[in-house]
Amino acid sequence: MKKYIDTGKKDTRSGFGAGLLEAGRRDARVLALTADLKGSLKMDAFAAEFPDRFIQCGIAEANMVGVAAGLAISGKIPFIGSFAEFVTGRVYDQIRQEVSYGKANVKIASSHAGITLGEDGATHQTMEDIALMRALPEMVVINPCDFNQTKAATLAAAAYEGPVYLRFGRPSVPNFTPEDAPFEIGKAIVMNEGSDVTLFATGHLVWESLLAAEALEAEGISAEVIDIATIKPLDVEAVLASVGKTGCAVVAEEHNSAGGLGELIAGVLAAAKPAPLAFVNGRDAFGQSGTPAELMKAYGLDAAHVAEAAREVLKRK
Repeated sequence: MKKYIDTGKKDTRSGFGAGLLEAGRRDARVLALTADLKGSLKMDAFAAEFPDRFIQCGIAEANMVGVAAGLAISGKIPFIGSFAEFVTGRVYDQIRQEVSYGKANVKIASSHAGITLGEDGATHQTMEDIALMRALPEMVVINPCDFNQTKAATLAAAAYEGPVYLRFGRPSVPNFTPEDAPFEIGKAIVMNEGSDVTLFATGHLVWESLLAAEALEAEGISAEVIDIATIKPLDVEAVLASVGKTGCAVVAEEHNSAGGLGELIAGVLAAAKPAPLAFVNGRDAFGQSGTPAELMKAYGLDAAHVAEAAREVLKRK
């Protein structure tokens, strides 16, 4: 079944850095702004090659959003970068009023998302950012699963006209999608075909869901794994087609239960194709300090919990 193989662990934020550099080489309108986190956002290579297109805003996230909105109005394509907690919750009003409401062509690059930020703890982790961003009209929300997909998604975001929220993380995780795989905003990706249960996953949970599908296959359970890299706009057609085939599903995400991908898919199914559904997420809780691996296990965000959720939902099929 090993259709996807870990070719070496890389952090998804480095995928963003590689994508940003390539986007800058392709289009001179691409700019990069950060709030004193150039290294953490892997913007170093871009800043070195295009120093006149890099703006260090300092620890002033709200001002950074305003500067980016102004640059977008003047025809530039600004990427603003900070930790997910700081570039969503701290500046939500500015994003709403200056970017989303105005349909400004600003790309919000959020690193260190979810609990896999690790030892920095709850104040720097965010498990609410997807809920905040997908609630905004006009905002595209992308949560890629590995280095290669993050690079491709960054290039797609640069080419897209309108606000985009890009979510990625700090820890090194398996890099398993093809290097040359195209990324289309709004399209789900079938990673593994199956007939008994669908595993919808996003971000770091895609790899865990592939591992879960492998374990389930050993038990005679055929699991379809679908990568929801674009959370908004959701590929509703792909969701309904898969659940129409399997009859039940699990949604796995490194995000709180409220406002995440699970609630989004539940709403789609409730309206068009009711089916048994189970959830693997961070529950209604803040993060805490620990290594990424420890926290993923503590919050039930691993292959074992995805597989168990699949077994449970199959009983209600």
